[in-house]
Amino acid sequence: MAVAGCGTHTAAVLDRSGATVATGQVLTEVEWTRSLDALSTARAVIQPDADCCGRLGRIGTWRNRLVLFRDGAYVWDGPITAISWTLGQVEIRATDVLIWLDNRVPHQTRSFPNTDLAEIAEWLIEDGYAPDDPGHTLEVVGRAGVSGSRSYSAGIGQTGDHLRQLAEAGIDYTAIGSKVLILPETFCEPVGRLSDVDMPEGLEVAEDGLSIGTRWIVAGSEQSGALASYGGADPYYGLHEKYIEQSEITDQASALAAAKARQRVTSTVPVFIDTAQVTISPLAAVNVPSLVPGWCLDVTSSSTCRDVSQRLKITGVRVQETGGDDDTPGTESVQVQVAVSGAEAA
Repeated sequence: MAVAGCGTHTAAVLDRSGATVATGQVLTEVEWTRSLDALSTARAVIQPDADCCGRLGRIGTWRNRLVLFRDGAYVWDGPITAISWTLGQVEIRATDVLIWLDNRVPHQTRSFPNTDLAEIAEWLIEDGYAPDDPGHTLEVVGRAGVSGSRSYSAGIGQTGDHLRQLAEAGIDYTAIGSKVLILPETFCEPVGRLSDVDMPEGLEVAEDGLSIGTRWIVAGSEQSGALASYGGADPYYGLHEKYIEQSEITDQASALAAAKARQRVTSTVPVFIDTAQVTISPLAAVNVPSLVPGWCLDVTSSSTCRDVSQRLKITGVRVQETGGDDDTPGTESVQVQVAVSGAEAA
């Protein structure tokens, strides 16, 4: 049985060609995250030795990638977006491979009549990377099971924005290293379990009441005239109506499907469970590299006034390690956020 353990990190800076530019064996600080339907980031503070100082002085944003390993396992990868050189250290900040899509636009005009949303997301991603691929792979874990009609025009809108809007209608996506994963919104395969004993310093259970929407109205493109609504007053929560315009929607059926998808996710006030600023026990029954947003953990807790015992979707991961010094040993902190919304409840 896998356990979280106490990991030690190393780093490498790679060129876009794949060649190693520099390595960071002496890390005084390292932090990396994983996020669902959003960008993840990483930060490494390297104490250079004489052999690598000159190489670290030549690294550049976008040209080079930061790659992180935990106990030798590949856990994070993405283009460097900020560098700071100070006396005795180099601080590198990076964002995952999805950041490239925020700097890309659709390169073709393309219409999708009544198409599974995962197929549309796959096209958006591949079209976005196609003219200048930074090195990515794409895996469709499963079809969305939600269909709709969408239209995109060459040069109009950022590809990353188009992908985020699509994710609000029935799919999930995340980046693990250089791989982009597309998942059904209802996907929830377990990768471990957590209980109070695994979180000895406690956790936080929170409801986000402002995100509820029991009735959704979705408007499509002006040319289509599509306007659909779904839902109504909830006997428990009352009526909460939300309106959104999505110009890429091209027909009434797609607007209705989008309204249904949004209502399904927001019809229940989401409950978030966060290990906050505590460290998951090294004996917890989880394998840290397997903590991937979109997958699930079985969580059982009675340490707060809100008891929890259910399968919850991972929405965020944060791992931090400090190298310590002669007087203080280094420490690792593994934090995970899980949530249940209407999609998981269904």
